[in-house]
Amino acid sequence: MSPKRVLVGYGIDVDAVANWINTTTGAPQNPTNVSRGVYGATIAKIRDAGHEIGLHGYTHEYISQLSAEQQQDVLNRSIDVLTKFCGGRRPRGYTAPAWSTSKELIPQLEAAGVVYDHSFMHHDFQPYFAPDGSETWVETDHAKAAEAWMSPMTRIRASGVVEIPANWHLDDWPPLQPIPGRPGAQGFVDTAVVEKLWLEQFDFAYREYETFIFPMSIHPQVSGKPHVILMHERIIAYINKHEGVEWMQLEDMAKEFLEGRMPGVKVEGGVDV
Repeated sequence: MSPKRVLVGYGIDVDAVANWINTTTGAPQNPTNVSRGVYGATIAKIRDAGHEIGLHGYTHEYISQLSAEQQQDVLNRSIDVLTKFCGGRRPRGYTAPAWSTSKELIPQLEAAGVVYDHSFMHHDFQPYFAPDGSETWVETDHAKAAEAWMSPMTRIRASGVVEIPANWHLDDWPPLQPIPGRPGAQGFVDTAVVEKLWLEQFDFAYREYETFIFPMSIHPQVSGKPHVILMHERIIAYINKHEGVEWMQLEDMAKEFLEGRMPGVKVEGGVDV
């Protein structure tokens, strides 16, 4: 039996003021909400400490609601801003705001030289090459005859962009971020419940796989709260008790996959039509 190898890391969505400015309609935002995202010089300190700085939209816009041209403009501007901020180093990773994606996303990332994405959910614990967006399907439309929409999804074809999969059940936002009016983000779940949920996933993956990745998604305004920091300290201590665990940035997980040291999986699906 080969030795265990487990790559663990945090994908940290620093939404800053962007998430609150994105009202989708241009309606005024409550300044109290915006105040949650003011970090000042903190981001420069993170950069200077050598941490990865990746792409996460410009104003946390949902790209599934944007035209292809708008998506490209946002990506170009975001790359330009981060490249300048990071002293000429182009961002190598991308996470879609709210994991809201589009058919154009992966081709645009690949053309821009982005190495990996962290937005799709074809797998939970294995890296893979993201589909290139060429697959098609027909949405169900109850106003039309069933024959109009009973059509299979076409075959998935891989891109050259590595997917470090996203997972709502390894995300701090839904259970721990209170947002009035959003039932899915009531924000007052006991951290013991969240901790149990996350560690049970780790235990399952550790039992079932010889090699796997365990990317957790967190947000400063959520996981920066004292009670959540304590939760993460316990999670880290528990994971570190296991043989074969290595902590790394998501960029490095993608590199391990590309260079053949983390096998990953091949995502298949759809049919030839």
